[in-house]
Amino acid sequence: MKQDSQEYKNKKNYFEKIITLYGRNVVIEVLKDDTIEIDKLHMASSNKTDGAIKTILSLANSKNVKVVYHDKNELSRISKNSKQDQGVAVDIISQSYRNAQDIKGLDSFRLIALDGIQNPQNLGMIIRSCAAGNIDGIILPKKNSAKISPLVIKASAGTLFKLPIYYCNTLNDILKDLKDTNIYSLSSHAKNSIYDLKMTKKSIFVLGNESDGVSKDVEELCNQTICIPMKRGVESLNVAVTASILAFMG
Repeated sequence: MKQDSQEYKNKKNYFEKIITLYGRNVVIEVLKDDTIEIDKLHMASSNKTDGAIKTILSLANSKNVKVVYHDKNELSRISKNSKQDQGVAVDIISQSYRNAQDIKGLDSFRLIALDGIQNPQNLGMIIRSCAAGNIDGIILPKKNSAKISPLVIKASAGTLFKLPIYYCNTLNDILKDLKDTNIYSLSSHAKNSIYDLKMTKKSIFVLGNESDGVSKDVEELCNQTICIPMKRGVESLNVAVTASILAFMG
């Protein structure tokens, strides 16, 4: 199949929307949720067909979900978490998982970009706050970031699929091409306050790593560095709290 053919592009786009989750309880929850589109179910051939496994197979059968069996090593490569997959994994199709290049076609947006956020609980809470507030999507790089996982889904409290998640290899890949966008990096050392900003049609707020902040190469692509003013000598806020404040700005 030629890489420039429409069929190839459609197939590539389809597989890029697939998120693999693992763990028996997680898989049962996914199979019970009629709002989640499922591609296929992966099972270790060594699983005993009783208890949770019996429930999983029964649910998969009732929804006509394709079941593929693997040896333990192969399943570990699919789940990428051999210690916690419990012999099961499921591929779901997330329509909210989009290529960051799609941002170029948007007329207006307010986005949060994550630079090196590796804690899955923080990622989940950021998604939850952004879904509830005035944020149109999250830019999540594939490199050096927490992956969408059961921990992220739990922390997001079911909001993961309610907000566009724009994926890219690195933030540099997309930020350097958004010439008509105001890109702000958050830093506790900045002189300019978030409350002094005049919102424009296209804005991106970059939140940095939990310990190191926004990386230098990403900061160079930003138009301005801003802070959340704090009192009583408090130096910084948790990155998920920062995202919440940004999400509910006017």
